[in-house]
Order: sequence, then C-alpha cells, then structure tokens
Amino acid sequence: MTAELPDAAIPLRNTGTGGGSRPRRIARGVLASLPAAFAVFESQKYGLPTTAAALVFFVLPDLARLAGIRPPGMLHRTVNRGWIPLVVPAGCTVGPIVRPPLFTAGLGFAEPSS
Repeated sequence: MTAELPDAAIPLRNTGTGGGSRPRRIARGVLASLPAAFAVFESQKYGLPTTAAALVFFVLPDLARLAGIRPPGMLHRTVNRGWIPLVVPAGCTVGPIVRPPLFTAGLGFAEPSS
C-alpha cells in the first residue's frame, strides 16, 4: 500500500520551458546585455553607420520569422546560426579589415531577440 503525497509535497522540476532557475536567468540576461552595451559604445564612437548596422542585425532573425521563413528550412538555419555573431566581431578584431559597422553588426546579431 502506498500513500499519495499531496500536490504541495511534490517537488517541482525544470521542464525546459521556464528557462532554468532564477539565478541562471539573471546570469543569462546579464550576459546578453554585454554585446548590447558594447554595441551602444561603438555606435556612440563611430556614428550613424554603426548604429544602423547594429539595429538591422539585431532585428534580422525576427524579420526572417515575420517574412515567413519557418524553422525546418535552410534559410532559417542560416539566419539563426550561433557561430556567426562570434566569428564576425572576432574576425574584425584580429583580422586586417577595419570596419566598425561590420563589427557592430556582429554585436547586434549576438543579441537574443526572441
């Protein structure tokens, strides 16, 4: 014979939809704000072209979704690659190309926008 536990006694577990524990969500938010803060700094330093590049690439994944590009397609996978926002600023930092708008576009693309 087994005794049933009341609902309040059953421990809650993370099902993957809540984003994790509260400290993890706070850390993720702080980490996500670093590229935004650096993009604002670069936009102030270099002017309108860098601001426009950061804003365009910040909304690019959402614009792709609004345009009807759905998850199983190749274009959706291309737009939502995780390595692109890492390679673009790193390439601009160590490479011979000195293009602040390209660097700031990579920072804008690194923002989680959904």
